[in-house]
Amino acid sequence: AKLRAEKAKLLGYDNWAVYQLEDQTAHDVPTANKLLADLAPPAVGNAKREAADMQKIVDEEKGGFQISACDWDFYSEKVRKAKYDFDESEVRPYYELNHVIVDGVFFAANKEYGLTLKERHDLPVYEPDVRVWEVFDRDGKPLAIFIGDYYARASKRGGAWMNAYVPQNDLFGAKPVVANHLNIPKPPPGEPTLLTQDEVRTAFHEFGHALHGMFSNVKYPRFSGTSVPRDFVEYPSQVNEMWATWPEVLANYAKHHKTGEPMPQALLDKVKAAEKFNQGFKTTEYLSASLLDQAWHQLNPPDVPRDAVAFEAQALHKAGVDFPPVPPRYRSCYFSHAFAGDYSAGYYSYIWSEVLDADTVEWFKQHGGLKRENGDRFRAMLLSRGGSADALGLFKNFVGRDPYIEPLLKRRGLDRAPCTDDTKTEAPPTK
Repeated sequence: AKLRAEKAKLLGYDNWAVYQLEDQTAHDVPTANKLLADLAPPAVGNAKREAADMQKIVDEEKGGFQISACDWDFYSEKVRKAKYDFDESEVRPYYELNHVIVDGVFFAANKEYGLTLKERHDLPVYEPDVRVWEVFDRDGKPLAIFIGDYYARASKRGGAWMNAYVPQNDLFGAKPVVANHLNIPKPPPGEPTLLTQDEVRTAFHEFGHALHGMFSNVKYPRFSGTSVPRDFVEYPSQVNEMWATWPEVLANYAKHHKTGEPMPQALLDKVKAAEKFNQGFKTTEYLSASLLDQAWHQLNPPDVPRDAVAFEAQALHKAGVDFPPVPPRYRSCYFSHAFAGDYSAGYYSYIWSEVLDADTVEWFKQHGGLKRENGDRFRAMLLSRGGSADALGLFKNFVGRDPYIEPLLKRRGLDRAPCTDDTKTEAPPTK
């Protein structure tokens, strides 16, 4: 942190955070600080209510102790079962991989953007399980090649991601070749590949990145597709997640792999209700880490402390997130995003992207949802532009205003703190 602070000074910036945020969507430190400060009170408030629900179970069982961080997973699961009566295994028979991809992900892309995908068995692949589709635009002309690499294997890194093997650009007349990589466990031969709720959401999410790459319409490769600020890149893909539970889309793909029966409404209601469960905890632990990231990287060189533990305690208390049962997701000494990765002073970007995403989802809902008109607008005004224009300006042009924080609070089931009267995240003028 001290070396970064010194480097920022040498480059003429007040601190490392100012230097890092200059070319991000947030643009400056006050905007990032305000976002985190606005979210902290409702997140901590809900986390305390969640802890109270767990404490009630402890007391009923005569446990004789106060809920602490190490108890959270065990007792939150008890609360989840009691409140929602939902077992993840109940939904898996309705989420068969091919149906999810073809009848879900591709179906939504057809309805929203007019795309059609034709599988190409004649093209070479690097693994037998990898699938390739040629993507045709709404006018029937070839648009891109899409590669689906869905299964886990020993030689593959973990997680899920999108690659643009050939970025679209007019300079060389290149059409995009994009791929989605997931890590779904491969079942025994003859058995269906059944997904979890999270894996379904991930499939829609990663295809959102793929759409960003396929719809790119820029001259230079440098600005193609997902070549956008870090705090903006997850936004379009998160928007695409909305179609996973959109009624028309869900009815088309969520069918029992044996009987073909659609998912019962009662089960779907449980799935939707459980989405807001434990969000106080999840949001608070994330915000705590984000606030620590900013606290370290907004220091001047002489102010960087030697006692990291004491500094953390002071920073968390000052931010109002010092709730012992919910510690930061990462402590300073093992915070690789901030100190060993590309997210120094940028860990806030995940929630920033979700603010934009939740606000955009509300726009879609208010304008009829899964309609070609909406998709054409999103494509033309945002997805096609890549990094060729100011990212926040693209968002504001699409929704017609600055981003509001309320849709995110609603999505996560967070209650607004009574003392907070500002209902939107102010953004500076676009540059």
